[in-house]
Amino acid sequence: MNLRRPNANEATGTFNRSRSVVPMSGICTTCLDGCKGGCEVWLASFRGREVIYPGPFGEVTAGADKNYPLDYSHLNIQGYGVGAKGLPEGVEAGPDTAKFPDVNAETEYGWSKKVKMRIPVFTGALGSTDIARENWEDTAIGAAIAGITLVCGENVCGIDPGLELDKLGKIKKSPEMDRRIEIYKKYHKDYGEILVQMNVEDTRFGVAEYVLDKHKLDTIELKWGQGAKCIGGEIRVKSLERALELKKRGYIVTPDPTLHEIQSAFKDGSIKEFERHSRLGFIDKESFMNEINRLRKLGFKRITLKTGAYSMVEFAMALRWGSEAKIDLLTIDGAPGGTGMSPWLMMNEWGIPTFYLEALTYEFAQKLTKKGMRVPDLAIAGGFSDESGVFKAIAMGSPYIKAVCLGRAIMIPGMVGKNISKWLKENNLPKTVSKYGNTVEELFVCYEELKEKYGNEIKSIPLGAIGIYTFAQKIKVGLQQLMAGSRKFRISTISRNDLMALTEEAEKVSGISYVMNAYRKEAEKILNS
Repeated sequence: MNLRRPNANEATGTFNRSRSVVPMSGICTTCLDGCKGGCEVWLASFRGREVIYPGPFGEVTAGADKNYPLDYSHLNIQGYGVGAKGLPEGVEAGPDTAKFPDVNAETEYGWSKKVKMRIPVFTGALGSTDIARENWEDTAIGAAIAGITLVCGENVCGIDPGLELDKLGKIKKSPEMDRRIEIYKKYHKDYGEILVQMNVEDTRFGVAEYVLDKHKLDTIELKWGQGAKCIGGEIRVKSLERALELKKRGYIVTPDPTLHEIQSAFKDGSIKEFERHSRLGFIDKESFMNEINRLRKLGFKRITLKTGAYSMVEFAMALRWGSEAKIDLLTIDGAPGGTGMSPWLMMNEWGIPTFYLEALTYEFAQKLTKKGMRVPDLAIAGGFSDESGVFKAIAMGSPYIKAVCLGRAIMIPGMVGKNISKWLKENNLPKTVSKYGNTVEELFVCYEELKEKYGNEIKSIPLGAIGIYTFAQKIKVGLQQLMAGSRKFRISTISRNDLMALTEEAEKVSGISYVMNAYRKEAEKILNS
C-alpha cells in the first residue's frame, strides 16, 4: 500500500524528473548528474530548511495527503424505515411529523454554563499566521452570523506590531487582539462564542488577564502543543528588524537574527526570511490543575483544552485530568489535518490519525464513565470537510462528541467569498463563478435571507462572511437529510449503532459493527419468526 510518495509534493513545490521513482525514498530511479530540478533533495541542496514548509507561505493552507490505512470513508451511515428519535414530546412519528427540515441540528457544550451552536461545528484556531490575520474579518463575522463558535489561536498578541507591554512584561495594549474580538462581538447573538487560545508565550504575556479585563470573555482555551503540529507554532518574518523584535519579546527565532553571519546572509539575500517559533509545552498534573484554578479565580466561566495527536499516554492525561478539573470542552486534534504553518513531513508522518484517535477517545471515555467519572464534552478535529464526516464523527464518539472542529473547510468559503468580492469589483468573474450570475444577489443563495435579517446592514457584511454562512447552511441541510435518513431528529440521539464498518479491520479498530454483522440478529429474528 502506497501511503505517501516522499521527496516530491506540490505543497513544497517539488517534483520528480523521472516517471520511475523508488517507493521508499522517492528518489528518481535514475538520478542524473546535471539534473536541473527539482525533488526535495535537489532543492534542499541550496535552499535547506526552507523546504521543510509548504508554500508559498502566507498564501496557502496545506493539508497533508498521506493515505492512511483507515479513515472515515471506511464507515457508512445506517438508514432506517421504522420509527424516529428526537421528535418533540408527544409527537408520534409519521410522514407528516418526521420531515427532514424539522431535524434539529443544534448542539451545546459546557460543564454547567452551556454554549449552544446552530450546527455542530466550529472554526479551527486562527492564530498568528498572515493568512489567519488577513481573513479574520470574513471568518469572525461568518462564524457570528452562522451561530457557531470562533477560536482565536495562539500568539496573536505576541506578534502584534502594536503590542505594548508593562514593566512586568504583561500586555498593556494589543490592537490586533482588540480588533479580532470586537469584530466577532459586533455580530454575535445568542449562539456560539469567541474563545482565545493560550500557549506558553501567551500565558507569560498575560493574555488571559487581558481578554478578561478588557473584553469580558467568558471562555479561555489552554493548548497542549499542536501549534505547527506540536513544535510550537511557526510564522515567517521577512525583515531583520521584525525578527529581532520578536526575539526580544522572548520567542525562538531561527536562524538567530542576532548573529553577525546571519545578518550578513540576510543582507546578501541568501537568507530571505526568518521563522518565529513558540516554546514546546510541557505538561504535568499539578501545574495543569493549578492553571485551571488560577483561570477560574480570574473569573472565566468556561475553560477548554485543545490537545493534539500525541501518544496514547498524553491523550489519557488530557481526558482524565480534564474530567477531574471539570473543563467545559476538550478538542482532540488528529493527524493529518491541515494548516498554514506546519512542517510538511510532520503533518504527514507525526501523530495518531483522527480515525484511530477517535476510536481511542470512545474506548477511554467509556473507561472513565464506568469508574463513575463525568467525561468532559468532547470535539474532534483533523481532516473533516462535509456533513457526512460530521455525522460519522459524532456517531462514532457518541455520546461524548458534541461537535467537529473544521479548519481549512471553514476558511475556504471565507476566501472564496472574499475573492468573489474582488472579482466583482474588477468586473473579472471567472467562468466557474459567472455561470451562476453576475451580481451578489444572483451568486449567493443565502444573500436575500441575510438581507431580510440585517436590512441595510447587509452592505457592511463582507462576502467572505456570507460565504461562510452559506457553507454552514449546506452543512446544516445536508446533516438534516442524513439524520432524517437515520430517523434521528436531534444531535443527542445519534449513536454508534447508526454506523457500519465496511471492512473487518475498520470494525477491529473502531468497535463499529462490520456491515455483514450489523443488526444481523434483529434481521434473522424477523426471517425466522
